[in-house]
Amino acid sequence: MNILKKYHTVVQGLFLITICAMGCNDDFVSTRPLNEVPEEETWQDAGLAEAFVTEIYNGFGQGGFDEEMLASLSDEAMFTHPGRGINTITEARSNDADQGWNSQISGGTHNWGNLYRRIRAANIAIQNLANPQFDNSSAIASQLMGQAYFLRAFFYTELLRYYGAVPLVDSVYGLGEQDYTIARNTFEENVEFIVADCDQAAELLADAPIVDGRASAAAALALKARVLTKAASDLHDIPTASTHSETIANYSNPEYVGYTSGSRTERWQRAQTAAKAVMDAFGPGYMLDLTEPVTPEEATANYLSIAMAGGSNTVPADGKADLILGRFFIDLKDEGGNYVGRNNGPNGYHNWAGNTPTQQLVDDYGMVDGSPFDWSDPAHAAAPYTNRDPRFYAAILYDGADWKPRTADVAGRDPANQIQTGQYEVRQGGNTVIHYGLDTRNSSVEDWNGSYTGYYIRKFIDPDPTVVDQNTRQFIPWPVLRYTEVVLNYIEASIELGNEAEARTWLNRIRFRAGLPAITASGDALRDAYRNERRIELAYEEHRFHDARRWMIAAEALGRKVGIMRVFGRLKAGSNVSTYRYDPDSYDYTYTVGTIDPGIENRQWLDKMYFIAIHRDEMNRNGQLVQNPGY
Repeated sequence: MNILKKYHTVVQGLFLITICAMGCNDDFVSTRPLNEVPEEETWQDAGLAEAFVTEIYNGFGQGGFDEEMLASLSDEAMFTHPGRGINTITEARSNDADQGWNSQISGGTHNWGNLYRRIRAANIAIQNLANPQFDNSSAIASQLMGQAYFLRAFFYTELLRYYGAVPLVDSVYGLGEQDYTIARNTFEENVEFIVADCDQAAELLADAPIVDGRASAAAALALKARVLTKAASDLHDIPTASTHSETIANYSNPEYVGYTSGSRTERWQRAQTAAKAVMDAFGPGYMLDLTEPVTPEEATANYLSIAMAGGSNTVPADGKADLILGRFFIDLKDEGGNYVGRNNGPNGYHNWAGNTPTQQLVDDYGMVDGSPFDWSDPAHAAAPYTNRDPRFYAAILYDGADWKPRTADVAGRDPANQIQTGQYEVRQGGNTVIHYGLDTRNSSVEDWNGSYTGYYIRKFIDPDPTVVDQNTRQFIPWPVLRYTEVVLNYIEASIELGNEAEARTWLNRIRFRAGLPAITASGDALRDAYRNERRIELAYEEHRFHDARRWMIAAEALGRKVGIMRVFGRLKAGSNVSTYRYDPDSYDYTYTVGTIDPGIENRQWLDKMYFIAIHRDEMNRNGQLVQNPGY
């Protein structure tokens, strides 16, 4: 017992000495988190300041390479898997409690709250970089501030594209503010704010080095051209919009969704000037100096090169010159944007068939001779995938298209490596039986994850045969801003201003790169030709949903039932095929256009969908907000 008492006495003494030592050591009670940096130190170190600004780019999310793509809210694509919020928007059921498109509007990068969080971060950067505290600060601080101004403009542009005008916040709210509520600024004020930020960014970034994935002077001016083109469009000229929509005509606060006064001609002139400034300073663009069409083979290669933007070893990187700003994916991180092939590829390759092309989009690809595709033409109807616009073959996987080698477990069933989205007769055991294509929803590979439409996206999917899409990452950058978009914006403004010769000149340069002949149209026919050209050139790049709304053609473009294709291959007399491959010598093919079963998706258009509702939670938090029209 005495020994135990002595032991306890010693331990107690050591404990008291330790406590006293700790109490006298300020470092012990003033420990700093190892995974955080105090705010004041961030702006005293150039590297930390750069890291702060770089993190704001995470507001880009996966670019447009989310599993649920914006294309499926438009007539470009249909989303295969139910219950993801896509139908809430395509069926016009969106409201202030359930906005729809869950991975983006409801909780993703296009969510109101997430966009404002990025704007707050940009405001913090701008505020602190105004008087940098680190050594040799002038050039570094200017470049970082330029990026922050660009990012703030970009996120406000995204808010404007979905919600119309929003409250403009250009300072950092702190604790103890008297009032945290704020009213929406007007649409015009939003546009001018974004334009001013773009101009400021362009000036600050004028001498900055060009770095993949980072804002540049070209990016700032291209964004300016984008927002001014939007501002001049039908939807945002209230007198024009009101003649097309009772919902907008009856809205009590039209200043939140467009211009109630002023010259629309002047708005188009500003848009034209902004686009031309980019073209003059950063041109001539990728293969936009042609005077005649390239061959169809060269044209398909050109389009592939632009889409891959140097992200594939099997496609030349020349087209990267068209990319002004990209969201890049690297091998150090395993990100959702690495799996665009898995998300959208054929189920016969063990992929998910998430966003699949509509028949409407396929029909809008014209013929290689420049004429429109026409189902009433017997030659077109008999071979609908022959002699089409060369970009079609770089954007769409259709029945009979050559594709990658199948995986080892499937290779024996398709030694030809061709897309199979139809039904075909084959001979087995002396009998004629129906073979369901390996890429259909009745596939013997996977009888789920198949396309309902009969097509798959080809664009943005690495053609390298070693990239097995379902489990191999790819590194194709998402095109945040493209030079060709700027040119298209210039063409649109030129048409609206009556500068038709100039519009045709640049439109034909894009067509020559695509292997198509020049057009000579004028008036409404020129406008229609331009809109179709933009639709094809920018397919799956998150433009069509916005374009259809700003042009106020959404009822016919976004409200139509999804068009689908049914292919049937009947054996010709004397043919004896046991393992199917596309073969017009052995088969007579019929192509039947239909529409999707309403039980799967039942698209409709209501004019409230010109703008997404501001969520009820935001309305409850901020009593000064006024809801969008129709909700």
